[in-house]
Parts: sequence; structure tokens; C-alpha cells
Amino acid sequence: MKKSFSFPIVFMVIITAIFTLILAYLNYVTTDAIAFNEETDLRKTLLYVFHIDLPSEDPMIIEEVFNKYVDKEEIGDETIYFIKENEETIGYAFPVGGTALWGTVQGYVAVTEDFSQLLGIDFVSHSETPGLGGRISENWFKEQFRGLDLTEAKDGQYIIYRPAPDGNVDGIAGATQTTNSVGKFLNEDIHEFISKMREGK
Repeated sequence: MKKSFSFPIVFMVIITAIFTLILAYLNYVTTDAIAFNEETDLRKTLLYVFHIDLPSEDPMIIEEVFNKYVDKEEIGDETIYFIKENEETIGYAFPVGGTALWGTVQGYVAVTEDFSQLLGIDFVSHSETPGLGGRISENWFKEQFRGLDLTEAKDGQYIIYRPAPDGNVDGIAGATQTTNSVGKFLNEDIHEFISKMREGK
């Protein structure tokens, strides 16, 4: 009886230990690859918001183009990215984010060095509904922010959805809450970034 009772327990302990070791090994051998893929995705995002074209989706090409054009610095507790031309900084990129309908949205925004124009936006993570709020990741939505004039903003309202007076971008039909939430945190984060940078200059 004792033998038959203890055997399943011992067997399960051994099996659990084996699978734990396998998972630990797989995690160990894939850590660098996962980190590299995440870094590649971030590089693609930053090149996109800076409106720098990629000749290829090859990760090595992405890394080469990124290293050629983009640099970074720590400002406070944030990492700020910038691009230069003839040794002159021509644009900054910084993280943005907030809560939308179904969860947190995270992304990056790039602006010109004089904070007069929005160069681009991109979202790196969100849990919005595909076909509705999830359309914030579609190019038609993101591309309309390129070249947006930031000098005419009143009370930090850089982004205003049409058909409101002075509207400068289109929202997403059927996804009002996501659209409004994104507009709100974009305005707040852009205003905060510009204010901090101007204070530091």
C-alpha cells in the first residue's frame, strides 16, 4: 500500500523537476534573442516616428540605420531619443501613454527640435478591440499626425478631432472612447515634454 501510494507522488515530483529544468534552459538560451527582437521593434518604432525610411526589414539593417541616425540621452528618469543632421539636433522622440477603453496604451511621439511640428507617432502596445479602437495602430490614423503644427495649440490642445472647431485630425468611427483617451494623453504628454525641455534650455 505504501509503495502504491508514494509512487505517483514521486513520479510527479520527478516529472515536474524535469519540465522545470527544460523551461529554465529554454528561457536561458532564448533570453538574448528575445531581448534583441524587442530592441529591433523599438528601433523600428523610433525610425518610424522620425520618418526615416527602412530599406529592409532585416534586423541587422534596422540596427545599422538606427545607429546611423538615432542617439539617446537620459533626462530625469526617461530615455529621450534624438536625431541629428550636420551635428545639429533636428528632432526628439519620447514615450507617451495612458489608459484607453480596455487598458494601457504605450507609444512614442517625435517632434522637431524647436517643438513647432509633430514628426510622427506610433504605438508599441495596447489591448484595444481589433477593427475598432485597435485601429489606432493603422497607418491611416498615425500618418495624419505627421507635420501637425504645434505652435497654434491653446491650453495644451495640440490634437483636436474633427468636426470640432480647429480640428486637425480624424477620429476612429465607432471607437469614441479610445480615440478621446488617446488624444487626451497625447496632448498631456506632448505638453509636459515641451514644457520640461524649454525649462531645461
